[in-house]
Amino acid sequence: MRADARKNRDHLLAVAGTVITEQGTEASLRDIARRADMGLATLLRHFPTREALLDALLRASFDELTARAGDFEASSSPEDALVSWLRDCVAVAHEYRGVTELMAAAVEDPESALHASCVTMRAAGTGLLTRAQTAGTARTDIDGTDLFALIAALAWLADQPSLAPRADHLLEVVANAILTS
Repeated sequence: MRADARKNRDHLLAVAGTVITEQGTEASLRDIARRADMGLATLLRHFPTREALLDALLRASFDELTARAGDFEASSSPEDALVSWLRDCVAVAHEYRGVTELMAAAVEDPESALHASCVTMRAAGTGLLTRAQTAGTARTDIDGTDLFALIAALAWLADQPSLAPRADHLLEVVANAILTS
């Protein structure tokens, strides 16, 4: 990719991150292009669909969460690793309003541009959960799909103005419900 095209792509992603944080995943692509001082055609050359734009925007965050799972596993107790990763996942999912719905759909749709990122992230969380279960510090009646659903639910709670003040407290309640010790 040419340097100017890479610069345009990076700028579009930065602006898209800001707009989607403010307006949610259904933000207008035209508005994103306008705020980036580019034409819609330029945005669509880089990202032919909304899902392609969201995939590019979210992939870095999901890859970072996957890497953090490994870091937590190497440096923390099984229960601390799981709770720290859970907290980070909820924060990332909450950062972009409306992304939880996309994540839930993408994990079930192999044709989705977001599928691979979501599956990899879920597998990382499943690994942390399994490690905690093996250590006897997490419930054994939940699996990675349940954990993924809890992340989505907690991020959704944080998106609700009337419930947002309770989001951190409820994350702690859920974390304590997952852990056995």
